Amino acid sequence: MPAIQPTLDGTQPAVAADYHTWVAMVRPAFVAAARTGRRFTTYEVALEHDLPEPPNPRADWGNFTQSLVRDRLIEDAGTDRSARPTSERSRVAVWRGTRAAQAGRAT
Repeated sequence: MPAIQPTLDGTQPAVAADYHTWVAMVRPAFVAAARTGRRFTTYEVALEHDLPEPPNPRADWGNFTQSLVRDRLIEDAGTDRSARPTSERSRVAVWRGTRAAQAGRAT
């Protein structure tokens, strides 16, 4: 497992034990974000809800968001520059809840 980089305040970020445990922890925050209909990035939701980093950050965020797309909870809403401090303002996907998610029909 790669070393975990400390957060900006010097503390170690929380990391879930495995992917499925992590998904169970973070999914409710993304369901709530999808229901609002607002545009969001994964980092914005994670920051807003103080969510832990996944076991494999390089792959797990993408796998997780694609599972939300497959479940018809979120849809592509373009790209933007990342607000994540370590991203060097790279391009990231922007998401919004589907109409079904906004109506509470997708969970």
